[in-house]
Amino acid sequence: MSEPRSEGGPLDGAALGRARRAWYVYDWANSAYVTTTATVLFSPYLTAVAEAAACPGGTGETDGACRVPLSLLGLPVAPGSLALYVVTFATLLSALVLPAVGAVADRSRSPRRLMTGFAWVGAAAASAMVLVTGDRWVLGALLQLVASLCLGASLVVYDALLVRLAGPAERDRVSSRGWALGYAGGALLLAANLVLLSAAPALGLDQGEAVRVSLLSAGLWWAVFTLVPHLGLRRLDGTPAVVAADGEAATGTGRLVAGSMGQLVRTLRSAPAFPQTLTFLVAYLFFNDGVQTVIAAASIYGQQQLGFAASQLVTAILLVQVVALLGALGAGWVAQRTSAKATVLGSLVVWVGVVVAGMVIPAGAFGLFLALAAGIGLVLGGTQALSRSMFSQLVPRGREAEWFGLYQSAERGTSWLGTLVFGLVFQLTGSYRPAIASLVVFFVVGGVLLWRVDMARGRREAELAP
Repeated sequence: MSEPRSEGGPLDGAALGRARRAWYVYDWANSAYVTTTATVLFSPYLTAVAEAAACPGGTGETDGACRVPLSLLGLPVAPGSLALYVVTFATLLSALVLPAVGAVADRSRSPRRLMTGFAWVGAAAASAMVLVTGDRWVLGALLQLVASLCLGASLVVYDALLVRLAGPAERDRVSSRGWALGYAGGALLLAANLVLLSAAPALGLDQGEAVRVSLLSAGLWWAVFTLVPHLGLRRLDGTPAVVAADGEAATGTGRLVAGSMGQLVRTLRSAPAFPQTLTFLVAYLFFNDGVQTVIAAASIYGQQQLGFAASQLVTAILLVQVVALLGALGAGWVAQRTSAKATVLGSLVVWVGVVVAGMVIPAGAFGLFLALAAGIGLVLGGTQALSRSMFSQLVPRGREAEWFGLYQSAERGTSWLGTLVFGLVFQLTGSYRPAIASLVVFFVVGGVLLWRVDMARGRREAELAP
């Protein structure tokens, strides 16, 4: 079993504990944005802003929904699909950008600074969402795009650092603890914003103003708590994981980028030598697209299809966060006694049940909606935490960030195929129910492919990589 290390050498017990705690806090930092902004508030808020711009004063509405398309780069876009299309475009762009970010991170002397730099740019975009009002739907779409890209880029580096902080036998537990702390942070800020939304009239705020203050709070939370890993992971600075062919680390921005791109090309050419890793990656692309689309669309579905108020949606997502905290820790415990693969496969069966139940839930049935939220929370944390841990065992040592760049192209808040299908089905049918039903195929296909992955063989392939 490889020893957790900094790039300057192995970390001792006390230093390792401090570094892991600092690493956990980045999950706490960014999960506030993922939960409050990306999952709950911004998609329905951007949808409302887009509908107001397309149908001012209610003109062009039928059945209470705006049917007048917006023009985005000359293309007609239904206001109800705008937020989902932005997520789709962000992920397509991420597929090109994030592997390159990983290549740079592997050759950087300070991946910590790279991670926190992306985090602070993303947090600035998230904070600026407070300015999205009136007919500024284009500004909202741009800020959502920047924040999504920067979140994904920071998580490429963050996930790759797991390999430096935990040996293979510990990664399920360490990864699960990070996710659990993230859910705790997301739940705490979301609870505070629920209070704000509920008390908005007493504070002299209308609903839109309360939502914008909540968006600002998520961006600031992300920025402030990113200071902890920025300061606490300094021991990981030093010699890059990848050095140039002459044994020297690349120096200077131009040489660093050029060397990184060359290494990325070599990595992609060598990818067929890791069939189990690639099979896992494709499986993850499918089932995580399903997971992320459920997360991205839950608030829109609850508001537009089921008729719930913003405060009810916040309550439901808060329940998801609390249950997911326990679910992440519980999944780590179950994985140690069975296997991570078996635990994730079991969770995918539950996901299929949740989607089918969501398709038939009656409008206004808030109790049933809360039950579904609890079901999502139960399997959400384990699916994500154990997938990260499994993938970390299937990538060649020294190339972790490059491979996690590919992984992050399908990671939380950046799914593309699922959101594209969901948006297109809605645009074609005018209903979110068939759109939510279409997601079953992602969990089924992903589960079948994951079942085919031979983890032991995949670990051997990664260990024997030159």
